[in-house]
Amino acid sequence: MEIVVGRIGRAHGIRGEVSIDLMTDEPERRFASGSSVVVVPKDPSSAGAGSATSARGRATLTIRATRPHQGRLLVTFAEVPDRTAAEALRGSRIVVDVDPADRPDDPEEFYDHQLEGLKVVSDGVERGTVRAVLHLPVQDVLAVERVDGTEVLVPFVSALVPEVDLAAGLVHVADVAGLLDPEQAEDAGPT
Repeated sequence: MEIVVGRIGRAHGIRGEVSIDLMTDEPERRFASGSSVVVVPKDPSSAGAGSATSARGRATLTIRATRPHQGRLLVTFAEVPDRTAAEALRGSRIVVDVDPADRPDDPEEFYDHQLEGLKVVSDGVERGTVRAVLHLPVQDVLAVERVDGTEVLVPFVSALVPEVDLAAGLVHVADVAGLLDPEQAEDAGPT
């Protein structure tokens, strides 16, 4: 199973280095020197970098070096020799294969595919299903499809999502007025 671990941003310098918008809590594991990643172009018709490119526009690239820079990760790929090749990768997603049974090292972390499809319960009542995990700049957010078919967004923080029970297939959400039923919070007005 493939998971997205980053998105390639701007080229940095003239030697093929790129900035990475991380979508993983394990950058040291996913971007280790010598490891390979698959780059999926933003525009599938673009070829990507060099001879590693397949007919679908995907390229397997080898990480030569990484370094932190101003709160971001800079990566050099062995197959990307210069700024022009680096700029061609801008906007591409970086994916890696993981075993579906694999878990992040931290027991409080989860892969998106582990959360998607779990039932959402609040105060013992089923309220919906996790449809997606959104990785926003400030925090991750669960997109929950409620039982009535509408969608609400729940910040994925321990105060609002105190428990994830993978074995039972449940995400427990705090019983906070307006969190899963925003229309009721709006109807209540100020108190």
